[in-house]
Amino acid sequence: MSVARVTEISATSAKSFDDAAVQGIARASKTLRNIKSAWIKEKHLSVDDGKVTAFRVNMAVTFVLDED
Repeated sequence: MSVARVTEISATSAKSFDDAAVQGIARASKTLRNIKSAWIKEKHLSVDDGKVTAFRVNMAVTFVLDED
C-alpha cells in the first residue's frame, strides 16, 4: 500500500501560467521525491501600469511517501 501527501506551493513566472506551473514543479522536485500530480487551484496576475508583469499559480502537489 502506498501513502501520498499533498502540499501547497505557489510559483511565479514573467512568461505565462504554464511556465509558472513548470517552474514550480521543477523547484518542488528538488526537495520532494515521487511527485505524481499537481492541481492548479488558483491563478493570479500582477499588473503594473495596465500591463501584466507576472503570472502566479497556487498548486496542490501530490507526492508518494517513501516506504519504511
